[in-house]
Amino acid sequence: MTIHGQPGVTASLLGWGAIVVAVGVVLCFPLLFCGCKAAESIAKVGTSVGVATGTINQSQASSIVKSTQAVARTFEDITPEQEYYIGRAVGAVLAGKYNPYHRQEATMYLNVLGQTLAQASDLPETFGGYHFSILDSEEINAFAAPGGLIFISRGMLRCCKHEDAVAAVLAHEIGHVQYKHGLQAIQKSRVNEALTTIALEGGKSFGGEQLAQLTQVFENSLTDITTTLVKNGYSRAFESQADAAAVVILRRVGYSPQGLVDLLKVMDQRLTPGGPDFAKTHPAPQDRIKEIQKTIGNSTESKAPVGRQVRFVASLKDV
Repeated sequence: MTIHGQPGVTASLLGWGAIVVAVGVVLCFPLLFCGCKAAESIAKVGTSVGVATGTINQSQASSIVKSTQAVARTFEDITPEQEYYIGRAVGAVLAGKYNPYHRQEATMYLNVLGQTLAQASDLPETFGGYHFSILDSEEINAFAAPGGLIFISRGMLRCCKHEDAVAAVLAHEIGHVQYKHGLQAIQKSRVNEALTTIALEGGKSFGGEQLAQLTQVFENSLTDITTTLVKNGYSRAFESQADAAAVVILRRVGYSPQGLVDLLKVMDQRLTPGGPDFAKTHPAPQDRIKEIQKTIGNSTESKAPVGRQVRFVASLKDV
């Protein structure tokens, strides 16, 4: 199955095997979300236990603490490449839950528009680039995986009355990528668990059991992200931040931020409270509209140029 917006990239590359590319990726990943002080503290606790139980000696313990400090300093911020692999894993989960929509014209339209908006964001480039895909789902929803994989459902596109509204939902999702909201969904307990394992086992060669444990931590971290995207949703603060980013991006490209308000008004009419879609994972549209209008002011419905509207209708007429 080819993932739309990524020519030549198949779903098989989105599997777990492509994510855990090397033992180093698995071992270093949890450290990315932990500061040097925290990593050092956890390593000291772990090695103290190891020395007390005779698992390692004092020299090995000292070496482990130094190694943990070095790794934590090196990976204090997640690298773009690592974010890319995490995002592809999350994308694999979403691709398994929803079928893609196979209409090339609509997909190309979405990617041209999305790439234009991404270039106007504060994060115009990611390691693997931005890619936009349509989900063949009646749910009114959209998702942004770390690194720039963005999915929008047919149900969401049907809420868009003009191109400014399509641009608005894409700009909102780009805002989530820009602020790395997906990565922040990972539970801190995963970090502590993995660091403790590294501290206790770092003086020896990692055996199958230890490697399996760290791999499980990695997979559970991905579960944290997808659960947030699909079931729980981001915090109100994150959604407000993404809306604010969308307003900025839209203005930079020449779209009216009123398009976001227009979209939310349609969604407010169509969403079922407590339903398994946008209504479950996002704040109420009316609440978001009030916040957005504090920035853009009250205005009438966005009026798109005739040529833009013709393009919009032609590209999404069958969606």
